[in-house]
Amino acid sequence: MKKTLVSVAATAVLSSSFVSYASANTHKVESGDSLWLIANKYDTSVANLKSWNKLQSEMIFPNQVLKVAASGAQAPQALAPPKQDSGQSSAKTYTIKSGDTLGQIAGKHSISLADLMSWNGLKNHLIYPGQVLKVSKSGTQPAPTSPAPAPAPPKQDGSMTSYSVKSGDTLSHIGMKFGVTVAQLKSWNGLSSDFLSVGQVLKVSKSGVKPAPVSPAPAQHAPPKPNSSMTSYTVKSGDTLSHIGATFGVSVSDLRSWNDLSSDFLRIGQVLKVKGTPQVVKPPAAPAPSQSSSFSVDKLLSEATSHMGTPYVWGGSSASGFDCSGFIYYVFKEAGAGSVKRLSSEGYYSRSYYVNTPQPGDLVFFENTYKKGISHLGIYLGNNEFIHAGDNGVQVTSLSNSYWKSKFDGFKRFYEL
Repeated sequence: MKKTLVSVAATAVLSSSFVSYASANTHKVESGDSLWLIANKYDTSVANLKSWNKLQSEMIFPNQVLKVAASGAQAPQALAPPKQDSGQSSAKTYTIKSGDTLGQIAGKHSISLADLMSWNGLKNHLIYPGQVLKVSKSGTQPAPTSPAPAPAPPKQDGSMTSYSVKSGDTLSHIGMKFGVTVAQLKSWNGLSSDFLSVGQVLKVSKSGVKPAPVSPAPAQHAPPKPNSSMTSYTVKSGDTLSHIGATFGVSVSDLRSWNDLSSDFLRIGQVLKVKGTPQVVKPPAAPAPSQSSSFSVDKLLSEATSHMGTPYVWGGSSASGFDCSGFIYYVFKEAGAGSVKRLSSEGYYSRSYYVNTPQPGDLVFFENTYKKGISHLGIYLGNNEFIHAGDNGVQVTSLSNSYWKSKFDGFKRFYEL
């Protein structure tokens, strides 16, 4: 009888050890989780999670069980501080994770945004998960910096402070203004992306805490001082910073500096500060029917987001109203893709090919919505979101949305533009 009890006890100990070990190496997906959040929690990378779980994309589902450590290894409990070494070395690099921005990466490595873009030959702010960036100049290591002194504790006032979004605002700009982080703003407001709408009301402090006023940090590169020739310009459909800069004979970096812009996205009706007067430019000769202006993803995404809120119109393919395929036709054409013709969702499906690693500007297809088979499409924006002409007009939607997740077919890319 004693032997039996000992055997049962030993079995229980081994079983509990196995369960503890297994649970340490797996994670059950909860609502709101993303591969990036899970990777941060277990001190690993999105690439590792995708490899260990044989994932073809970053889409995950509640109650899905993921491996968070390699077979035979214990999941790490805490992030070890990086080791510092001195002397000359090759340029230090950083691998982009989902949700990263150039501004966040520059701040994390104590470098300027201008240096980060220069070292990596970047012409705009579009970056992609898995992309490797240089975060120090070749031949030097960035000097370790002491953490900035913590700001004085905010005063209690017993009510949540709010802020109404204005044209040109970004989360990073609002965060700096109120002395809080982008992560805090997204958490307090239940945001899953960095997209904001003019007039949107945001909570900008933790409940019951009023943020202390923050003095702006001294700029590393003093912006050009506006003079008497500074004027304003209202953004029109199809405008880009490059086009506006060429019109006024100024650089894109000057326009960003004068207007505190952290990206190249513009909204129709947005008012920009510009210097000088518009130059008289002779309009180019009309291209032949077989020619089209150069296409770029920047122009595509800027054009697509400029039509946010445009109403849904069955068969519509103009700025007064769109259906899903009419929206694709219009924004690709305006972005310079002259070879894209007006087709149905099935027509665009047959003129594109599947991609396993989607990039902003790719197409997203859905099936069995209002009819059987391929019946809806949109444009992938990154961060697991897409823009499309839905029942409520042009809108940005998460691919984690239960309805669209159940109708998802895949990501595709045009054979040619």
